Amino acid sequence: MASVQNAAATFDFLAVNCVPESHVWTEQKDYPVVPESAGNDAVPVVDMADGTDGAIAAVARAAEEWGGFLLVGHGVPIELLALVEEQIKCLFARPVPEKERAARGGGFKNGYGVPPYAIYFSKLMWSEGYTFSAADVRSEFRRIWPDGGNDYLRFCDVMEEFHKEMRALGDKVLDMFYKALGLSADQIAGGEVERQIRDTLTATMHLNMLRATIARYPKCPEPERAIGLAAHTDSGFFAFIMQSLVPGLQLLRRGPERWVTVPALPGALAVVIGDLFHVLTNGRFHSVLHRAVVNQDRERVSVPYFLGPPKDMKVAPLDAAILQGSKAAFRAVTWPEYMVVREKTFGKDASALAMLRATEDEGDAELVQDMNN
Repeated sequence: MASVQNAAATFDFLAVNCVPESHVWTEQKDYPVVPESAGNDAVPVVDMADGTDGAIAAVARAAEEWGGFLLVGHGVPIELLALVEEQIKCLFARPVPEKERAARGGGFKNGYGVPPYAIYFSKLMWSEGYTFSAADVRSEFRRIWPDGGNDYLRFCDVMEEFHKEMRALGDKVLDMFYKALGLSADQIAGGEVERQIRDTLTATMHLNMLRATIARYPKCPEPERAIGLAAHTDSGFFAFIMQSLVPGLQLLRRGPERWVTVPALPGALAVVIGDLFHVLTNGRFHSVLHRAVVNQDRERVSVPYFLGPPKDMKVAPLDAAILQGSKAAFRAVTWPEYMVVREKTFGKDASALAMLRATEDEGDAELVQDMNN
């Protein structure tokens, strides 16, 4: 496991002129790629500045039909987004020994390296990343800058400001989702479960850099033979994805299945629904399979900002999400319990959500049995 987790640090993406066998992805189940987002395959765009019921209706349609959308008019300053991208590039440009100090592994869930789920695949991804709790920026990045200094302070200041803006935006978008389920403002304010979810949302960031969670995707000499991030769904409630102006994020569109590239619009944030939100909304708002592809000429940066429940919260379908005449389709589950189920399905033709589906007489005890099998 350690060798996989540290692969991003030990592999020099810029030193190769072809994709080595360790990074060749030929085994993944693939679907056609729509050349551009247009017509019926135009990725939905929701304008928060609209302030009308039309924006709520747009959220509902996008969540039901796509499992994701582009968000504009959100109020996060575009100047801040530019600073975040600049700081991420500076972080990943640091010498390899400095990044290796923060390598994930040895009991660290956070840190530098490949995405945590990469250990379930036999091939390596064309990316490097850094996962960390959004609330612990200063302590986490002492692993990169043990002596502090101006670079450290600048990086932390920018990430903390970004966290502040994104956490506030998370509350606003959560309320939009509630309204899209049919709840009124009074019901949202007075609903015990709805209020608890909003008050206890936890945030994790992954910095990605794809050379072509922060992430960097380097330039790739043979992009058709590599993958930046393998196809996956997110486990939590939903994520905001800030991406540089190099397209690479793709969503799997259903009926028939095909990959649609999300446009890289200046200032826009992608919103991607996760598995536990699928459970919370009783499957009305579905989680979406997504991936990141790489580019031959340009590297790409992305910042997924994940929002989810605290570890001890049981997530079950909201009453508002259960349509009249139907029942809860999923069992109650905590995030750690779900991750145990999910880990059993990585690299297999199986669905973790299907394992959570409720039947007439089953309860949490059967979930525990599934986890132990």
